[in-house]
Amino acid sequence: MTGEQKQILAASTLASFLIAFMSSAVNLALPKIAETFSLGATTLGWTVTVYLLVTAVSLLPVGKVADLWGRRRIFILGILLFLGGTLLAGLAFSGFTLIFFRAVQGIGGAMIFATSVALLTEVFPPHRRGEVLGINTAVIYLGLSLGPALGGVLVQGLGWRSIFFLSLLPGLLSLGVLYRYPVATDRDTKEPSPAGESTHQNHASRKEDPPTEEHRMGKLARMDGMGMGLYISAILALALGLTHIITLWGGFLFLGGSLLLYGFLRVEKREPFPMLDVRLFHSNRVFAFSNLAALINYASTYAVAYLLSLYLQYIQRLSPRKAGLILLIQPLIQASFTPFAGKASDRIRPGFLASLGMGLTVLGLVLCTWLDAGTSILWVLGSLSLLGLGFGLFSSPNSNAIMGSVDRKDNSIASATLATMRLLGQMLSMGITLMVFFFLLGDSPITPQVYPAFLRGLKILFGVFSVLNLLGVFASLAREKEKR
Repeated sequence: MTGEQKQILAASTLASFLIAFMSSAVNLALPKIAETFSLGATTLGWTVTVYLLVTAVSLLPVGKVADLWGRRRIFILGILLFLGGTLLAGLAFSGFTLIFFRAVQGIGGAMIFATSVALLTEVFPPHRRGEVLGINTAVIYLGLSLGPALGGVLVQGLGWRSIFFLSLLPGLLSLGVLYRYPVATDRDTKEPSPAGESTHQNHASRKEDPPTEEHRMGKLARMDGMGMGLYISAILALALGLTHIITLWGGFLFLGGSLLLYGFLRVEKREPFPMLDVRLFHSNRVFAFSNLAALINYASTYAVAYLLSLYLQYIQRLSPRKAGLILLIQPLIQASFTPFAGKASDRIRPGFLASLGMGLTVLGLVLCTWLDAGTSILWVLGSLSLLGLGFGLFSSPNSNAIMGSVDRKDNSIASATLATMRLLGQMLSMGITLMVFFFLLGDSPITPQVYPAFLRGLKILFGVFSVLNLLGVFASLAREKEKR
């Protein structure tokens, strides 16, 4: 590897580890957070959902900004914002302030998500793309693995705030790598071609001097402000409407969000420099169905760790440390299989591996529908093992299929689109979860009196997620043979 490749790989993986560790460790802290701030079931869910919502809302606009002002500087700014939000969340003095600072984390997370994969794809040649994406994804799963185990120990021994304070370390290390070995990687901030135009000149210009600040400010007029406004409004309305869809105002919000989303797609289709090039979805079958598969897979699996953390601590009466050790099995298996799946996707059709992974995930979700107060821990471990294996086979090959289906000029927007599908899926997963809990529990605290209703919700949710993931298998199979 060259020095530039080592730098970007190290910085990207450290930042990815930070976000993954935080997301999985926080799940173990939820009961203690609820106890500290006296939060009900629905409000507690928003400590997780708000991060996903803000990240999903910010991703595509950030991807556009990164193409204009440079991926590396947006990546660094994202780390700084995430670290600031993390520190302040650890110092939160109420449920509202915790939710607010989790939103700040979401903005920083969006900047990292939108640029990290694009930076890796930029500095590594195509024949090593699957291998490098596999390494990066494996580190994400390592963070997901350490989150439950270490998070449970921290919550039980030092309190839930220690999770936020410890998470500062990998972010500071990532910044240290970038500042210790400054390398110019913003080779991709040239004048963008209008959607659908040839990209030969863009590739030829990659070795020119970096654009001036005046040049970037000139391109600011092409930020697609109308598209950004419609997109942000649509996602906010859909998310808030979904979680309260059983109320009249929630239904109106969801309907309004759907209309705004339709308007966004219409505007982007006519926009010469769109935030989201919808032509990619029309003309690129691999890109379209791979992103759809990612959306469905995350929508049907993300809430699993959240639900099982509550189930193990409330229903099975396990300590945070023991619950974390049980939840460790899924990301551990994911981390073990992901590098091999990523490398294999450079030789075997990525769509085949991804579809196989989703099929195994369906089986794991079906097993979870039988959870109740007397379920053996071995049953839980078996379900998590299938989910880990399925996700390990899906993630890297699906990412490789998406990044390999577009021209290099579209790397940032493809990366941001993939990350958006992932975050929208995760947000949808939590939205469905909050909707079911709001219907069954309202905003009541999770106490022994509501355990039967909680278990009913658990069975409903895993049933819905099983059917949803099965539909995702067909979406994954629908993509045509990839052109390598």
